Amino acid sequence: MTISTLDTGYFKLDGGAMFGIVPKSIWGKLNPPDEKNLCTWAMRCLLVETDGRNILIDTGIGDKQDARFRSHFEPHGDASLLDSLRKKGFAPEDITDVFLTHLHFDHCGGAVKIDEKGKLVPAFPNAIYWSNEQHYAWAMSPNAREKASFLQENFVPLQEAGVLRFIPVSETDKEWLPGIKLRFVYGHTEAMMLPVLDNGQHVYLYCADVIPSSYHIGMPYVMAYDVRPLLTLEEKARILNEAADQRHRLIFEHDPKIACSTVVRETQYGRIISGSAVDI
Repeated sequence: MTISTLDTGYFKLDGGAMFGIVPKSIWGKLNPPDEKNLCTWAMRCLLVETDGRNILIDTGIGDKQDARFRSHFEPHGDASLLDSLRKKGFAPEDITDVFLTHLHFDHCGGAVKIDEKGKLVPAFPNAIYWSNEQHYAWAMSPNAREKASFLQENFVPLQEAGVLRFIPVSETDKEWLPGIKLRFVYGHTEAMMLPVLDNGQHVYLYCADVIPSSYHIGMPYVMAYDVRPLLTLEEKARILNEAADQRHRLIFEHDPKIACSTVVRETQYGRIISGSAVDI
């Protein structure tokens, strides 16, 4: 198994929303905001090559949204998903599977593109796309807090094209493919899926929005976007304890600087803190 990170550029989100109850006087030193209180975040996807399959995990924000939408989130940077794939030697046609952790726009926007006829079509024409039925139903009938994050143009065309498949939800970590387990979590949104990747040397957990950045390793650092923040605390605790005790490596989808790191448990207080940034 080969695991590679894919840079798809940056976007901005409100610092208070990203850090929840943590005071700005504290989080502002970690990721300084601009004059509109917006902080810069990455949209870091993964490419997993295993057993003849080229699996793309999440797709970033994409480029099909209009100027008004983009003005809210200010996507920027020189990188794009397709350019990052090309640098790895892959074309869109080479992707066999697109795994979507959840259907918020910044995770699945690049799954669909506008073709030359102005039609919304799958961006990876030979791929099967993966979600789960429980989360898809949630995205189709969103609550008021999440409504702006679920844009149906990002995922309904996949269903209409017949390329969307649903993975059965499991209460325990479920093997999806050899070396890839899935963990279903519910704090951030309903039935988000976290890939746990074992390449034979290390175990990596792609944190998606449970721990979106290394800044969020501290237990109080829970996003205001989360629909069940107390459940996020429980899910974070499990991830962090496993990572500290079993030396798992955590991949951060939104950290603007650090793609992957270890965590360590402090001897004096027992708290889990960031360890070393590591290559994948």
